[in-house]
Amino acid sequence: MNRVLSVLLPSLLLAACGQQAQVPSAPASEAPSAGTIRAQATGYWVSGTYSNAYGARYYRLWVPAGYDGATARPMMVMLHGCTQDGYDFAAGTRMNTIADARNFLVLYPEQGTAYNGYDCWNWFYDVNQHRGSGEPSLIAGMISWVKSNYRVDSARVGVAGLSAGAAMANIMGCTYPDHIRKVAASAGIMYRGATTASGATSTQSSGSIYDPNERGTSCSNEMGSARRVIPTLLFHGTSDSTVSITNTHQTAAQWAQANDLAYDGLDDGDIDNTADATVTGTACRSYTRYDYKNSVTGATVLQKYVISGLGHAWSGGSTAGSYSDPCGPDASTLVANFFGF
Repeated sequence: MNRVLSVLLPSLLLAACGQQAQVPSAPASEAPSAGTIRAQATGYWVSGTYSNAYGARYYRLWVPAGYDGATARPMMVMLHGCTQDGYDFAAGTRMNTIADARNFLVLYPEQGTAYNGYDCWNWFYDVNQHRGSGEPSLIAGMISWVKSNYRVDSARVGVAGLSAGAAMANIMGCTYPDHIRKVAASAGIMYRGATTASGATSTQSSGSIYDPNERGTSCSNEMGSARRVIPTLLFHGTSDSTVSITNTHQTAAQWAQANDLAYDGLDDGDIDNTADATVTGTACRSYTRYDYKNSVTGATVLQKYVISGLGHAWSGGSTAGSYSDPCGPDASTLVANFFGF
C-alpha cells in the first residue's frame, strides 16, 4: 500500500496468527439470520459511519435482545485485531451471546483497509495517542453517538481489545477516562509503547524501549481533569510468537503507575506492580492470574492472566471467528465479570 505498510509487511504488524474467517457484509440495520456468522445470539445489529475532522470509520453496534430503552444498560467497546472486522471479532469472542444473556450493548468500531492495509489500528502514531485527535477521537465519537441514541449507563462502559485493538484499548483508557471506566487488553502493548511504525515492529517482538513508569505518568497526565483509576484486565499466552509477553508485563507496570497517580495524586505506591495475590488454575489450558490491589482500600485494580501454551489469540473463544482459541480460560466471560456487566 504505502511506505508505512511496506515497513509492516514482513511481520503483519500485530496481526494475529491464524486462519482469517470469511465474514459476510450486511445492510445498515438487520436482525441476525440463521446459518451465518451473525446468527450467534438473539439481538440485532445496527451499523453506520462516524466522521469527524480526522476521517470516517465504520461501526457496528450489537443491541441485545433484552434492551427496551427503559433502563440504562452497560456498554462494551470491542476493538478488533489486524485483518479482522466487527462481525469476525464478535464471532470469535462470542461477546454478543454474553451481551444477550446479561443485557448490555456492544460497540465494534472498525478500522478499514483505507486507513491501514491490514485493518490494524494505527496505535503507534503520536496523533493516535492523545485526546481530541486521530483514531481515539473517532472511537470516542462513536461512544458518544451510542450514548445519544440509546440509554447507556455511563458508569459501566468498558473497552476490550486484541493485539492492535488491545494497544488501542490502552490508549482509550488514558485519553478518554470520562467515557472508558475499565480496560481489558489481550496480547497488547502499553500506552505509547511505540511512536513510529518501525518502533512498533521492534516493540511487538521484544517489548518497548520506553520505561513503563514514565508511560504510566504520561497516561495519568493525558487524563487531565478527567483522571480516574481505570481497573485493567490483561491476558497473554506464553506461546505468542507475534507479540512478546514482555509487552503485557510492561502494560501492567504502566497501568499500576497511572492508577497510583490517579488514586490520590501522589506517586506513593498505593498501587504498584508487585502482585498481592497469585492464583493458578486450569481451564483447558493452565494459567496463572496475578492480582494487584490498592493497599489502602484493598480493592483489586489490576489482574493479569498468563496462559500456558496460548498463541496470539483470544482465549476461550470460538473457531467461528479468526484468531480465537477455544482452549483456555474464557476471556469474554472474565472480561464481562471484571467490568461488572
